[in-house]
Amino acid sequence: MNMTETLIPSEAEIVQRAHDMIPMLRAQAADCEKNRMVSKEVIQAFKDAGFFKILQPKRWGGYEMNPNVLNKVLMELARGCPSSAWNVMVLGVHPFEVGLLPASVGDELWGEDNSKLVSSSYAPFGTVSKIEGGYKLNGEWLTSSGCDHAAGGAFVGGRVEENGELVFRSFWVQRSDFAIVDDWFVVGLAGTGSKKLIIKDVFVPDYRSHAIGAYDEHSHGGVENLYKMPFFYVFYAAVSSVIIGMARGMVDLYVEHMVPRQNLNQAVGAAVNDPFIKGKLGEAYAKIIGAASRVIQNTEEAWTFASKGQMVPLDIRVRHFATNQFTGGECFEAAHMIFKKTSTRGVWMNCPMQRQMRDILVGANHITQNQDNIGDLLGGHLLGNPLPQPNPFGAKPAATTQYQ
Repeated sequence: MNMTETLIPSEAEIVQRAHDMIPMLRAQAADCEKNRMVSKEVIQAFKDAGFFKILQPKRWGGYEMNPNVLNKVLMELARGCPSSAWNVMVLGVHPFEVGLLPASVGDELWGEDNSKLVSSSYAPFGTVSKIEGGYKLNGEWLTSSGCDHAAGGAFVGGRVEENGELVFRSFWVQRSDFAIVDDWFVVGLAGTGSKKLIIKDVFVPDYRSHAIGAYDEHSHGGVENLYKMPFFYVFYAAVSSVIIGMARGMVDLYVEHMVPRQNLNQAVGAAVNDPFIKGKLGEAYAKIIGAASRVIQNTEEAWTFASKGQMVPLDIRVRHFATNQFTGGECFEAAHMIFKKTSTRGVWMNCPMQRQMRDILVGANHITQNQDNIGDLLGGHLLGNPLPQPNPFGAKPAATTQYQ
C-alpha cells in the first residue's frame, strides 16, 4: 500500500506536541506504574501525535524523518512519564527496522492498518534453528516493552550458526505466533509492561529476518536514505534520549520542590539561597545538557552522510556508538546528586521524585548503557587495537583503523 500523500509535520511541530503532553503524562505516571503498563488512551494519544511514524517508511504512511526528531520527542516525553516515553522509544524504533527488510514485510504488517505497532526482545534468550526456507524458533524472550499494544507482533533476537559462523539475527514474529506472560514486577520503569513472550515451534521465513548488526551495502544498500543509518546506533541513541528526558524530569521536579522550600534549621532560610542546593543543581543540569548535546550532535553528524545516501564511516560509527553509552551513568549521577539534597521528603512513595529516580536507575541498567565494556572498546580503538569479533559495527576483522 503506497501512501505518498501523508501530511508530514515539521520537526518543531512534532517536538512541541511532545512538550505539550508533559503535564498529562506526569498526572498519569503513578497510575501507569501501578497498572504496570501504559494505558491504551495514552498510546492512542501518541499515535495521534504521529510519534510512531517518525521513522516509519513513507511507503506505508510514515514520515521518514531525521532520527534526531525521535530523540528530541523522547527527551520531552520522559520528563512527564519515563515508562510512557520508553514505550514510544521501543515501539517507535521498530518501524526503522522494518525499513531494512524486504517490502513484503511492510506490506504484510501495514497493508491493512499502517498504525500497527511492533515490540521486541533482542537478547537471544530462546533457541533458533536454520531449516529450509527459514528458521524455527522456540523458547522464552524476556522484557518485551509495550507488547500489550503491539498488534503487529515482535522482533526477537537469536544466534544461529550459518556457514560456520554464529550470526546474531532479528526475526519478525507475528502476533498470533506468541503468548504474553505477565512477569514484569520490577523496581523501576514498571509501567513499560515489559513482559515475557513465549514462542513454540514457530517458523519464520528467511525474508522476515536480518543480521541485526550488519552494516554494509548489502544490508543497507537498496534502501531510502534514512535507513542508511546503522540500526544499532539509532536504537541505542533512542534509549539514551529517553534517559536524558528522565533526568530532565528530575530537574523539573526538584526545582518545583525547592523553590517554595524553607530550610528551618539553617541560616540561609529559603532553599533557593542554599549554596549547596544551587551548586548541586547547576552541576547536575550541566551533566544532563552535556549528554543531550552529545547524542544530538552524534546523530546529526551521522545524518550528514545518511541523508546523502552515503554509508556512515567506521570511525564515526565507533565513536558515536560508544560515547552515547555513557549517557545512562552520567544521567544517573546527575539525578542522584540532586535527589540526595531532597533529604527525607524525597523518599516518600507519594513523592514523584523517588519514582523518577527509580526509573532512571533501571534505565541506566539497560544493555545500551554499558559504559564499562564500551569504554574499553573505545579506548582500545583510539590506541589502534583491532575491533573485537563479533562487533556491533558491521566491520570485518581486517577493518581495523586508527582514530582520526
